[in-house]
Formats: sequence, structure tokens, C-alpha cells
Amino acid sequence: MTTTTPARLSWLTGEVRSWQAAGLIGEDQADTILAGYSAGHRLSLVRLLLAVGACFVGIGVLWLVAANLESLSPSSRVLLVGAVWLAALVGGEVLHARSAPTPVVGAARLLAALLIGALVLQAAQSLQVPAYEPSLIGCWAAAALVHAYVVRAVAPLVIGVVAGTGYTLWAVLGSAPSGLALVLTLAAVGLAATALAAVHDTGSPGFAWVWRLAGTGLLLLSLVVAAVPGLDLGADPLPLDLVVGLVATALLVGAGLLVGDRLARAELAGGTLAVALGAGLVVWQVGEYAASDPTATDVVRAIAGLAVCATAAVAVAVVGTWRESTALVALATLALVTTTALQAFTVFAPVLTGAWLFLLLGALLVGVGLGFDRLRRQVATAL
Repeated sequence: MTTTTPARLSWLTGEVRSWQAAGLIGEDQADTILAGYSAGHRLSLVRLLLAVGACFVGIGVLWLVAANLESLSPSSRVLLVGAVWLAALVGGEVLHARSAPTPVVGAARLLAALLIGALVLQAAQSLQVPAYEPSLIGCWAAAALVHAYVVRAVAPLVIGVVAGTGYTLWAVLGSAPSGLALVLTLAAVGLAATALAAVHDTGSPGFAWVWRLAGTGLLLLSLVVAAVPGLDLGADPLPLDLVVGLVATALLVGAGLLVGDRLARAELAGGTLAVALGAGLVVWQVGEYAASDPTATDVVRAIAGLAVCATAAVAVAVVGTWRESTALVALATLALVTTTALQAFTVFAPVLTGAWLFLLLGALLVGVGLGFDRLRRQVATAL
């Protein structure tokens, strides 16, 4: 029996009954079709508890490693953490081979992906490698990604994407921190993830969903950050790591354009435009920004940043409606609300203080929310 959302099951029931009324199928056939589906929620309580429990166990092991178990020798610590990781890794695959419930298998694989980070950190300690090295996070990300692609599992992929994003930000900003580098790094990683989603659409839709959600979130975050006033361009040129990353992103975009469908190509075009607009907002810095006394140019720039973020959010909402992804629509809504709130409290606060600021912000959010929801419904109806 296939589990689907209550809304989809209601739609399917209406369609099947309309086919029955039109004489296309009989009553027995209609009942047989509907008997193969049941209503359910994708994120069940059991799945949530298992995922949270696995995260807590993994974080606990990471914490113990970071605290350095002085009571054991370095080799003993590596063997202990390695044994726990191997047990989680093998246990997850044994459960999968025995057709265990999907949430249980996912929790075991998630725990294994977290524990490989603890193993990397403990091995680094044993080899006298400094703990605060971005390369360790990079090794963790690479190991989690290898795990994900070998066993074709989504949970390790999520860990790999999160750790890889953290490594990239740490490596780039550690060499040449600046507002422009931050925005470009977020946008480049987001665009690369969107391109990987296009590549995975046909063969691995589950992986494509993770890459698309991560890429869209990072692209929206880059625009939200770019709209914040007062970002600096940096005295040094762009670091070599970022330049290499931009070139690699361009190659991935080319691959996505070659193998992706029409909607995926539109997403990549929009992502590329988001990179350019985000960089343009950062470069558009007129003199020193004074939070207590914003100039007319600062206000114009704030409105432009809000307009860019709003346009990107609407585009993401349209794509999310087309792909029937509530997560994309939620990301678009969150980005729009965050940008509106940030601009209100950074640029417009000196102009409208106290109760008037909250009154205006509340009215603006209500208006934006109603308009946003109406547009989403119109798109859904049109589709």
C-alpha cells in the first residue's frame, strides 16, 4: 500500500469517482485503485523522534571527543569511536537488508554519518593535528558524501551537505574575510547545489530534493545577507579558494544545463542571476553606513535589496508550487519575512521609532503575506 498526503488522496478519490461516474471504470475497479493508497504524513512522530535521537547520540559522541577523553590513550580512543561508528554503519545496512522500517534505517545511517565526524576529529587529535582546522570538517563532509552515494541514502547526504557548506565558508572566510566573499561563497555553493540537483533529477530524485533544497536555501540566504547594509568589500582581492570555487560552480552549471529539463534550466538561470544581484548589492555601498542616521541613498538601496529578495522569494514559491514542494515555499516565505524584518530594524528604525515601527512592520508583513499567498494560490490553480 502506498502512503500519500491527505490532500493528494482526496484529489485522487475525486478523480477516481469522476471516472466511475463517466463509465470509464466500474465500482470494483475504483475500490481496488483506492485500496492501494492510504493517507499519512511524511514526517511522522516516530521518524522525528528517531532522527532527533540519532542526532543527540552523534552530537554526544562528538562532544566527548572534543572534550578529549583523557582517561584513555589516543589509540584506545580511536578504536572506541571507530568501533561505535562501524557498528552504526553495518547495523544500518543490515537493517536495510532485512527490510526494517524506513525511519529506523534512516536513523542508523544518520548516526553513522555523524560518528564519522567524531572518528575524523579523534584521529586528528591522535596525529597532533590542531582541532580548529577547516580541513577536518572537509574530511568529515567527504566521508559522509561517500557514505551517501555508496549506500544510496539521503541521511548521510544531508550531513555531507551541511558539513561541506560549513567547510567552504570556514576555508574561504578564514583566508580573506569580507562581506563580498561571504555573499559570493553562499551564492556559489547554493548555485553548485542547484546544478547538482538538476544532474540528479532523473536518476536519484531523493538526492535531487536534498541538493535543490540546500541550493535554494543558500541562494536566498546570500540575497538576504547582501541586502544587509554596511557590508564591506574587503581590502584584499578575492581569495584563490573562492575563485576556484566559482570556476567549479560554472562547470557544474554547464553540466546541469546539458542534462536538466526546462524547469531545472530556469532554476539555474535564476540562480546565476541571484549571484550577480547579490554581488551587485554588496558592491553598491555608498560611503560609510551610519546606522543612526541613514541617508537617502541607504534607504533606496534598502528598498532595492528588499525588492530583489521579494522577487527571488516569489520565483522560489512558483517553483515550489510547480514541484509540489512545501519546503521550497516555506524557504521563500522565511527569506521574505527575514529580509523585511532586517531592513525595517536596520534602515527604517531611525526614521520610524517605537510603536510606529512595529505597526508599520506588522502591516507590511500582513500585506506581503496575503499577497504572497494569493500569488501562490493563483500559480497552483493555473498549474
